[in-house]
Amino acid sequence: MSGFQALVLAGSRPGAPEPVAEYAHAAHKALIRLEGQTLLARVTAALRAAGAGRICAVTSDAAVEAEAARLGIETLPQAAGPSLSVRAGAEALGTPLLITTADHALLRPEWVSRFLADVPPGADIAALVAARATVEAAAPSTKRTWLRLADGDWSACNLFFLRTERALRVVDLWRRVEAERKRPWKMAQILGPGMLLRYATGRLGLKDGAERLGRMAGVSAAVVETPYGLASVDVDKPADLDLVRQLVGEAAP
Repeated sequence: MSGFQALVLAGSRPGAPEPVAEYAHAAHKALIRLEGQTLLARVTAALRAAGAGRICAVTSDAAVEAEAARLGIETLPQAAGPSLSVRAGAEALGTPLLITTADHALLRPEWVSRFLADVPPGADIAALVAARATVEAAAPSTKRTWLRLADGDWSACNLFFLRTERALRVVDLWRRVEAERKRPWKMAQILGPGMLLRYATGRLGLKDGAERLGRMAGVSAAVVETPYGLASVDVDKPADLDLVRQLVGEAAP
């Protein structure tokens, strides 16, 4: 797909230190340098090479805004939480819209192109995932948080595709769950006992879970499995940065 629009989440928690940015002696995680480029520049280059016609970074950091201006991409102010930032971005840019994060340090255009090509035609929204075996074959030393389901262990890949405006219904559901993250019983009410029971008893599969969440939001939702294990590697903590530097053959400064 060529000429798609892309939203890059480059926000941070107000007043909270970013351990990985401090570790890298950078003003912001998006400004960490790898192979002579900021992470935001690397992600922008990959999106452009994949055919993105319009790219917008979500941030409220002045230094990141300056880097975005240097790269020739737009910015939007960060909202109160990722889900609201995605909604604001989708309302500003419209759909179809690809969403990723500024810390997707190894992002490659072929990962994006393959993902967009593999999204089922009728899906309103899709997420990219990688199987544990695929990830560990590409990066044996990686430490991930695995989603353990009936059909295996999975890792998210920080790539989402909103094909239609209806996809925002899933974003709204995400916002409701996000708002109740400190009250598990409320999250359980939102997601419903059936899904939680299937998960607790090991009977919930990946595609089944996506389809159920989609029906709950009134849309068609899908997950796409990637053959690229490194697509699941982001820079969320110092150990991730060490891994990424190792993978590109760059010594720590």
